[in-house]
Amino acid sequence: MARRPLPRILSSGSASITRSREIARTAADSATDVLHPLITILRGLRLLAVSGRQRWAATPKERRGPKLFLATACVLAVALVPYGPILALITVMGAAAWKGRERTPVKTGPDEAESTRLRALYEALVPYFSVPEDPDPLFAHGGDWERTFTEYAFDGDGRLTRLQVSYPAYFTDGETAARSRIEQLLHTKSGRGREYHFVWNEEANRLVMTVLDPLPASIAAQRFVTAPGETVLGFTDPDAVRRTVPVRDGDTTSDASPVVWRTGNRSTEPHLLAVGQPGSGTTTLVRSIALQALQQGDVLIVDGSGTGEYGALIGRTGVLAVESGLSGALATLEWAAHETERRLIFANRARQGGHPVPEDIKRPLWILLDRPGVLGHLAAADGRPDPQELLQVPLRHGRAAGVTVVLADQFDAVENLTETVRTHTRARVVLGPASREQIAAALGAEPNTTPPPEVPAGRGYARLGTGPVLRLQVPATPDPYDEDASESHRQAVLDVLPQLPGAAPQEPQQESRPEPAAVSDGPAEDTAEVPVAVETVPTGQLAKAQAAIAEG
Repeated sequence: MARRPLPRILSSGSASITRSREIARTAADSATDVLHPLITILRGLRLLAVSGRQRWAATPKERRGPKLFLATACVLAVALVPYGPILALITVMGAAAWKGRERTPVKTGPDEAESTRLRALYEALVPYFSVPEDPDPLFAHGGDWERTFTEYAFDGDGRLTRLQVSYPAYFTDGETAARSRIEQLLHTKSGRGREYHFVWNEEANRLVMTVLDPLPASIAAQRFVTAPGETVLGFTDPDAVRRTVPVRDGDTTSDASPVVWRTGNRSTEPHLLAVGQPGSGTTTLVRSIALQALQQGDVLIVDGSGTGEYGALIGRTGVLAVESGLSGALATLEWAAHETERRLIFANRARQGGHPVPEDIKRPLWILLDRPGVLGHLAAADGRPDPQELLQVPLRHGRAAGVTVVLADQFDAVENLTETVRTHTRARVVLGPASREQIAAALGAEPNTTPPPEVPAGRGYARLGTGPVLRLQVPATPDPYDEDASESHRQAVLDVLPQLPGAAPQEPQQESRPEPAAVSDGPAEDTAEVPVAVETVPTGQLAKAQAAIAEG
């Protein structure tokens, strides 16, 4: 059967059809532009009519009569008012135009780029959240990612800022290693250079990942609003603690969320250990603690690094000694051990006799050691006892005697810490860049955030006893004599430093608490003797300490 030829209009008139379609489309667009106000008003009238009909349908039957009567009365009143119908018509047209205006469409789902990113993240999680025996897996290659990613949010650059993942019930979310693998994968796929917070809801099989804002690093040293026995280690996320304190940040005052460490005879974490890399800010933390401790107590400082980071504290009111040499450090720590024993004895006698504890016993004594590992190496080379051995009495009985010990050292010296130090320093701080393994070894638990590779000085994590691991930013507390530091931060430290004692000789104190001289490894004329109560410290011990200081 012969095939019929196509009609001419279909075989050779395609160009004419295309041109006609373009003319029709142009005419329609022009008509739409011209009639756009009318279209808007008609759309608004339709929406107003629909809204009125819905309100009438929602009105109870017993109230429809009064409403109809009120509407009729309003219409009659408008009709009788001069120019009333015209004003009513203008009002209705204006309301219809406002109701029918074009609105920016609300984004109800991810765009193409965001969908591609979520699809890639879903495919990457398939090997961890699926098993071959699952008949209806939530995660499968080529599966529906919308079933598992119930919530998500992106920033202006198209990177994830929040993600909620629903995972199968058989996933071993109780194992730290399994959770760490998922957190590391989400961190890698969502973008490096940011810090992510993970919350695992084991009961509902949900994992929520959020991007954390950087902690403020501009808060300098100042007198914080705290109760006696409280020390501000630094500041953390607002939702991590239930307390805020007012702080000065430059020229403004705001509320910040502090990490408060409580000491005293009722504290469960009476001593603190801080570790970090060189330049991580452990010395800054010790200096910040010293400035806060001097407001209500006395301070002994042992600087194992010998770099003079605590030179501004020498001779200040409340600073009993600042030592950087081995001989002076040993003598000072030996005195601190005897002072702890003396406090225990006098406090026990007072309680047995039914008398109040003497004021010198209740005044806190702080022993701050920076880099004790260096002094330990020097002591081993010289055949002398390790300074850490002299801390056994303050660490074991310091809480009852009002003595607090703070140690700061680097990661490479953590293995040299004695068992007594490890056991009794239940408040822990890790500063500077560190791996999850290092943080877990120091704090006893892994953080629920991903440690960033680069952090400012004083940035790290803190854990008080068995509490949660908190992000921490230590207040900027540089050496006020360091010319490389910020002038504003140096001035802030000078503002909170205790005043130097006056030139006039002071009367001997009537307290029974002995006070060692603030000495250093300098010339002998820098050593000053302080009156000591004979009945509290044996003469032989005092002579031994003075001889060791003189040898230094």
